[in-house]
Amino acid sequence: MRFKPLIITISATAALLSLTGCGGGDNPALGGVGGDSVAAGANGAANGTGDGGPNEGTLDNPTKNGGVNGNAPKDGTAFQKLPKAATMAAAARFVNGFTPCDPIKVIPAGTSSSTGPDEKFLKSAAVTERGACGSRGRTSIYMIKDAKAFQTAFKAETAAQQGGDPNGGIVIGQDFAMGSESSAAMSSLLTPQAGLLMLNCHEGFNPPSGYRKEPALVKGCVLTDYYVD
Repeated sequence: MRFKPLIITISATAALLSLTGCGGGDNPALGGVGGDSVAAGANGAANGTGDGGPNEGTLDNPTKNGGVNGNAPKDGTAFQKLPKAATMAAAARFVNGFTPCDPIKVIPAGTSSSTGPDEKFLKSAAVTERGACGSRGRTSIYMIKDAKAFQTAFKAETAAQQGGDPNGGIVIGQDFAMGSESSAAMSSLLTPQAGLLMLNCHEGFNPPSGYRKEPALVKGCVLTDYYVD
């Protein structure tokens, strides 16, 4: 499914799943995350890798707790290996490495929209910050405090729609989510280079052979690299 500027076509509330990112990056292959040469020299982390140093999770080195090519356990779950940003700035830089997003504009808490998610959903989904990218706001980013709460809320919204595209969902990292009006933008973040996966909570989801279908944190949902608008 295609994500509206601030909504998921799956549901207006699930719209919160559309995330935005922006900002420059020195390492396109890794979304520009952790690519700063100064930070790399200080932390022993380069080209998007992390060493668990005290500066991880900052704008200069946003690979906190593993992140992109960071310290995620080699035998970790699909979710544990997802990129983690820690801040909106870091998430925006990451997204911008794969699809244009500049600048990132924070959406104030309490802002209502006829098509966007309501505050009740944002609270239940543990969303702490949301932003729209660029002048048109076609891509959005949501920072997540509790990943399991987010997936639980998304599953509930998916079920409430009673149908919808079984191949649609929301693109997620460990602590942020991204959605866009552009299917190309969504797909660009599901590549092996980007490393994000789509959260799909449709009972009838059955991707073609060769695509990933990994367990999510919530029963009834999966993480996949398969997406068809």
